[in-house]
Amino acid sequence: MNPRTVLVIATRQIGDVLVTTPLIRAIRRRWPEARIDVLGYEKTMGMLAGNPDINEVIESAEHPTLSQYLSLIRRCWRAYDLAFVTQISDRAHVYGLLFARARVGMVTASPRHSWWKRALALHSVQIDYMHQHALSEKLQLMSPFAQGDLFADGVSVVPPVADALPADLAYLRTQPLAVFHATPMWRYKRWPAASWAALARELIGRGMHVALTGSASAQDRQMNAEIAAAVADATGITDLSGRLTLAQVGTLLRSAQLFVGVDTSVTHLAAACGTPTVAIFGPTPPTNFGPWPQGARSAQPYALVAPLQHNANVALVQGQAPCVPCRKSGCDNHFDSRSDCLDQLASERVLAACERMMAASTVPVAPTVAAAPTEQVMSA
Repeated sequence: MNPRTVLVIATRQIGDVLVTTPLIRAIRRRWPEARIDVLGYEKTMGMLAGNPDINEVIESAEHPTLSQYLSLIRRCWRAYDLAFVTQISDRAHVYGLLFARARVGMVTASPRHSWWKRALALHSVQIDYMHQHALSEKLQLMSPFAQGDLFADGVSVVPPVADALPADLAYLRTQPLAVFHATPMWRYKRWPAASWAALARELIGRGMHVALTGSASAQDRQMNAEIAAAVADATGITDLSGRLTLAQVGTLLRSAQLFVGVDTSVTHLAAACGTPTVAIFGPTPPTNFGPWPQGARSAQPYALVAPLQHNANVALVQGQAPCVPCRKSGCDNHFDSRSDCLDQLASERVLAACERMMAASTVPVAPTVAAAPTEQVMSA
């Protein structure tokens, strides 16, 4: 098969879009002259900004109106020779059926939900939320067309292009920097603010400046404000909630000596940028969605259970409890639930992982400069 036009359907959340980039790169390498477009939700496509393997990004509403559906169908009807359906949803597979003459796609084990998807696809990959990594599953969609081992040359995630930081934050790139992302979308993935503050105090005491990233949402601002308020040295921490685009976060990460984050898209972005990354995991199986280490040559870079795992530029610290990883939404199995495995995770364990990553890192430490003026420290 030698398609001239290829559509990658990535209609899910930001982290899922980012881990689709190795598949997109493999498509580009296999068919360098093909047109490769990506269809995804308008709020998630920032992760693909400037991606050199993509010709065009087609943005869709997450919950389209009838007129928006019709407009998308008119635009894409049978416009592609081959579609890669990277999600299991019915809608993603219907898009593949409508927009491409042939398709490959992700499916579940359930015959009831997947029989028609398998029947209409040249090739399908069955998901496994516990034992297969999401990136590897997506990359395996290329297996019928691949020439050799997909992992032989090492696989890396492609981050969005960098964008300049706001002028008043340029000082962050001139000193030893640790970036924290403590604010996942859901409560059950959180590590307590007091634990973040304890870690921040230790790193500031070692001469580092700590930057807190997060969205403009009230819950992100509150979490970061609690952390900053618990750090005695206000000049050693900067709250960036709502101030940076994804591309600017990438710029910050590329100049950082360390990143620490929970199970969220920014942790995947940090690993993709090559930043020494410490990931804090609780209910989520690292085997399914641990941040992908740069240049990994294996389809599975993680064990299901281990207190600390170190692979290339990523160290993954896992909460310790007999039920870990449960793959539930916390102990009460809802988005606003507590997760005891994270609540009880000692900051000393995360600090030890940070020290290990910094000792092993080849990222140069920037020279220490004078502390930022008080008005530049956003620790409200």
